[in-house]
Amino acid sequence: MKTLSNDKITLQIAEHGAELVSINVNNTEYLWQGDPKFWGRHSPVLFPIVGRVWNNQYHHEGITYELGQHGFARDMDFQLTYEEDNALIYTLESSQETLNKYPFPFVLEIGYRLKGNRIEVMWSVQNTGDKDMYFQIGAHPAFYYRDLDLTTHKRGYLDFGKKHTDLEYISPAEKGCVSDKRHILHTENGIMELTSDTFMCDTYMFDNSQLQKITLMDKEQKPYISLEFSSPLVAVWSPSAVHPDVPFVCIEPWYGRCDKVGYHGEFKDREWMQHLAPNKSFTTSYSIIIEDIE
Repeated sequence: MKTLSNDKITLQIAEHGAELVSINVNNTEYLWQGDPKFWGRHSPVLFPIVGRVWNNQYHHEGITYELGQHGFARDMDFQLTYEEDNALIYTLESSQETLNKYPFPFVLEIGYRLKGNRIEVMWSVQNTGDKDMYFQIGAHPAFYYRDLDLTTHKRGYLDFGKKHTDLEYISPAEKGCVSDKRHILHTENGIMELTSDTFMCDTYMFDNSQLQKITLMDKEQKPYISLEFSSPLVAVWSPSAVHPDVPFVCIEPWYGRCDKVGYHGEFKDREWMQHLAPNKSFTTSYSIIIEDIE
């Protein structure tokens, strides 16, 4: 476990999954602490897929592979390969273990940098093989509701930064995969109230770069944490359909998503796939901003 801190924020990052496991400000924890009663993770990195492939199987060049939800990177130990006062980088390289599930040589780097009240999360994917590589990558951080009161249904609000705009979304339909059905989210001035009933659809997936920032607010609509991102998709999830008293919500920038129900095509032809030629790299980042500190 490594610690990054400045005069505002203290972070803890685990080598397992290169996962951010704590965001602490003035003895207040912002990041969900992984109680397995609800969900045993904190902020896993999703790679080389986001969501599920149909029946946990996919097909590439005539071979069928087995791969579980969100891929394998979150369950593997990374190596710390760079460290300075305000930044860390962890690295995972492909191995025979990964090639048995995902036949593409790669180097995956996950980095964290502190800048004032901003946490920059950095991703780099390198194709180290001699053939084209196909992948997805995504984030899955979970944040506590502020001042949770289980005697009420109210949990807080999300500000999508889109005034007077309805948003299109899709949700899981079967076995964690989606159908062609699209839904419209009607917001009040770009703000969505969160209650114990909000996530009866399980997950809201907003695609086509509809959003670039989401702010989590308390029950008085005071902002306390934001995510800024450039990903084409972002999801919002909480397991409150199963656990109405769940104390967190996830805000998840994604470069990819799950299969359509019944998809049996080639892995490279899945929707929202990222493509890398040999010896090429994909780099991106998103930011977590603590809004209620100077």
